[in-house]
Amino acid sequence: MTELWLVRHGETEWNRLRRVQGTLDIGLNALGRAQAEQVAARFHPGRDRVHAIYSSDLGRAHDTARPTAARLGLEVRLDPGLRERKYGIFEGLSFDELAERHPEAAVAVRERHPDYELDGGESLRQFHQRVVATLDRIAAAHPGERVLVFTHSGVLDTAYRHAQGLSLRAERRHTLHNVSINRLVVEDGAWRVDGWGDVAHLDGGLQDAWEEPADAA
Repeated sequence: MTELWLVRHGETEWNRLRRVQGTLDIGLNALGRAQAEQVAARFHPGRDRVHAIYSSDLGRAHDTARPTAARLGLEVRLDPGLRERKYGIFEGLSFDELAERHPEAAVAVRERHPDYELDGGESLRQFHQRVVATLDRIAAAHPGERVLVFTHSGVLDTAYRHAQGLSLRAERRHTLHNVSINRLVVEDGAWRVDGWGDVAHLDGGLQDAWEEPADAA
């Protein structure tokens, strides 16, 4: 049995402005940096059993992971498979702009059409397959261990759906908070949710990712 504790990155200015980041390397803002320190303070060396830390190689995730890794004396293992969904022509646009400039694609993303390929991006199904394969690979490398995984809202959304057996098109009712801790257990190839949306370590400044597209951050 492997425990994967998925942590979404801290807030960026583009989160606040509701602008699609996707695979663009947008850094944390001041609140995001403070949130990274707050999630690090949640863990205590010698008390909390953590064997490894992985992160998306995008700066907003990696920089969120750094304080926790330093506190626990672990290295951060960067993995591009943990990146956000690649949104192609959507990246850099606000949600209002993408609906105005690319209305057909905006509808396909909003309605979660699994096989609609964005120009220069990934389809939802391609993204799902990438995320599941990456997390399965990490779990297989750490049997019986607890692993922290710093990543993005779309990765969290995909992991939750896979563990709960939800359709890719199902309406999202689960939270994707910045620096939330979201616990999965992977055993004999099966996934289950062991806890979701834990933000008890935050002291105000909660940023919810309830947005369209839900997995653009």
